[in-house]
Amino acid sequence: MSDIPINPMYRRDFLQRLGKASLGAVVAGGLSVQAADARERRAQRKWEPVSDRKVRVGIVGYGVCRFGAAFGFQDHPNVEIVAVSDLIPERRRGLMEACRCDKSYESLEVLVKDRTIEAVFVATDAPSHARHCIEVLEHDKHVMTAVPAVLGSIEQAAQLVETVEKTGLKYMMAETSCYRADCYGMRQIYRCGGFGRLIYSEGEYFHFGTTPIASFKGWRVGMPPLWYPTHSTAYYVGVTGKRFTSVSCVGFNAGFEAYKSGANKYDNPFSDEVALLQTSEGGSSRMLMCKGVHGVIVERGRVFGERGWMEGTQYQGAAKELPDIRRPPLPPGMPAGGHGGSHGPLANEFITSILEDREPMVNVYEALAMTVPGVVAHESALKDGETLKIPQFDRPRA
Repeated sequence: MSDIPINPMYRRDFLQRLGKASLGAVVAGGLSVQAADARERRAQRKWEPVSDRKVRVGIVGYGVCRFGAAFGFQDHPNVEIVAVSDLIPERRRGLMEACRCDKSYESLEVLVKDRTIEAVFVATDAPSHARHCIEVLEHDKHVMTAVPAVLGSIEQAAQLVETVEKTGLKYMMAETSCYRADCYGMRQIYRCGGFGRLIYSEGEYFHFGTTPIASFKGWRVGMPPLWYPTHSTAYYVGVTGKRFTSVSCVGFNAGFEAYKSGANKYDNPFSDEVALLQTSEGGSSRMLMCKGVHGVIVERGRVFGERGWMEGTQYQGAAKELPDIRRPPLPPGMPAGGHGGSHGPLANEFITSILEDREPMVNVYEALAMTVPGVVAHESALKDGETLKIPQFDRPRA
């Protein structure tokens, strides 16, 4: 069914290939990747600025993935990079060079005291995301963070949403699947009724690796897979804006060193987790994060509704007319970036939300709706698949 074969591949090769799978001209009945690409090139929209103001941004974090500079803030015409930070001096210098910035601070805690900075991109280690975002918000600054919103902590989820509501500032989680071409297209079609209610959906994040990716203080070593769920869960929450209500999850141990007894600080035995979740629409979703499937590194999803279904670049269903599902155009000279060309659109969405004084697409409520179900799913896996209710963190009713 998928247009992306399950073959051994390097991550960079995969991302380059997926970035070519444009959804710019998909229509009812389906359209090939090549035809969609050709039509989108002929119908390129022009980026229109919403303001001539520059948002003064600070960037924190330049680890193994170099995410601090990977989202292209330094190339956005409405951004001035005021300062950067990383705890490691060599990385701090690298981030300064990559962002073309001549000012740095030794830590996030120092950077947020700079009153000239009005927004911060937090690309630090995942265990620190919630704490760092709260620190940024409490210093009267908007914040965008790498995924996930919290790492394994329901308590931190509550603290985060409380801080966002108290400060009234912008919070955005940079979930890349939300701006992959397929997921973005699914969202537009769902909103115009092209699927009806979703009966079933799937989100898959396979990342094979016999040894963990290097990480600050080894936070990736033995991490519960579905504590990092958002590349998958975005294929329901990011499409519908609806919620997961309960979950049953099964874990698997592929026998890697990091998951042997006593080998990780999480006391986690699972390299792979597959969750079945009930949705607020009355449907179900299968969401997974697997590291043990040999040779596969891929993020993808599928949705199946009352009026149609969609996988990759093809919609099949009852809708006669579909909305424009092309991703918003980027400013000239700003790269789309990695993860299927999602980095640039995410940065642009955050900056535009500040300029327009509106909620960003992946606000704190959507971020926690994608993140918290994975925390509960891991708890279910430890309880042999017991079905557990998922706490909800939604906007207070007026």
